Amino acid sequence: MRIGIVTETYPPEINGVALTVHSLAAGLASRGHSVDLIRPRQAEPHHDEPGVDVLHMRGAALPRYPGLRFGLPAVRALHRHWSRQRPEAIYVATEGPLGWSAMRAARRLGIPLVSGFHTRFDHYADHYGMGLLAPLVRGYLRRFHQRAAATLVPTETFARELHDMGISNAQLLRRAVDTQLFHPRHRDDDMRAAWGVDAATPVVLYVGRLAPEKNLELTVQAFRAIQQRVPRARYVWVGDGPARAALEAAHPDFIFAGVQRGAMLARHYASADLFLFPSLSETFGNVIIEAMAAGLPVVAYAEGAAREHLVDGVNGYCIESGNAEAFIDAAARLASNPGLIRHMGRAAHVQMAGLSPDAVIRDFETLLREMAQENLHEHASLAVHA
Repeated sequence: MRIGIVTETYPPEINGVALTVHSLAAGLASRGHSVDLIRPRQAEPHHDEPGVDVLHMRGAALPRYPGLRFGLPAVRALHRHWSRQRPEAIYVATEGPLGWSAMRAARRLGIPLVSGFHTRFDHYADHYGMGLLAPLVRGYLRRFHQRAAATLVPTETFARELHDMGISNAQLLRRAVDTQLFHPRHRDDDMRAAWGVDAATPVVLYVGRLAPEKNLELTVQAFRAIQQRVPRARYVWVGDGPARAALEAAHPDFIFAGVQRGAMLARHYASADLFLFPSLSETFGNVIIEAMAAGLPVVAYAEGAAREHLVDGVNGYCIESGNAEAFIDAAARLASNPGLIRHMGRAAHVQMAGLSPDAVIRDFETLLREMAQENLHEHASLAVHA
């Protein structure tokens, strides 16, 4: 099949959506499909896998995230491109101007299209002082995704949320994790020594955007509670974002490792001891399953990946959403018990063993193939009755 993928974020950008879309594109190409990837042009090139053909479009910097870009409207350009090289199915991963343009061009050409719902931008509005805009953002997201044949979501809980929001076409496509990359065997004693800790000192890890919507103040409070019980504990932060400068200034004892990728990211996960993730704005949270695969117990709210994969008291603590006191208590209790950290970490690693990337790609492939075949049958039927 020739499959179109339209996204406004992609490697070398580092975020959950970019990495998820890259995994889908690379997985389809590895199974012999031709992937027509359309994304905004980035200053830093990314060399993709054979079988992924990239069309770069005009874009602009995303406010507050200068390393990220969104695509500008391009209905005519996409219409011309797909008229020359027609895909059998299209996946639109993001809801920006480029994604909306893809919706319109695909509809004009009669190409079947599915969308992905990755980010609750209506929730983000509150964190950036634009709460009054949340209903407008929600309305836009509803109109956008209702135009697709299906809206792919990573959890059944999120599918129900979208149904309540008025998006009736949600369909489950589970997320996977690379259990060879994210694995306890990548623990690095030299890295821990550089952090100034020995084998008995707990290292708390955060991986993700350093931004207000991630509820970072809670994880800072949790770590200070940990320090009251284990004064030598260290906190390592992996990632970047608009909140980093303020965090570094306010907490000079924290270790900020910046953006990490691939094997180096895997070493950071495996060399830590527990993972705190306080966000309430995630549709999934890939970092949770990466941490678990690397053998880290997780403390997180019962949202997204945590709701799906955390077994409270077994491989971490799954906290009732919004209960900050319970989050802090669970983090401090876990960090002060080395035996419990090891026990829960092993259970977390085992829990992730069955999340095969190959299975997810097969499901995605099947969905697109069935949609393309249904579209062909519909056109054939219309031709017969014309």
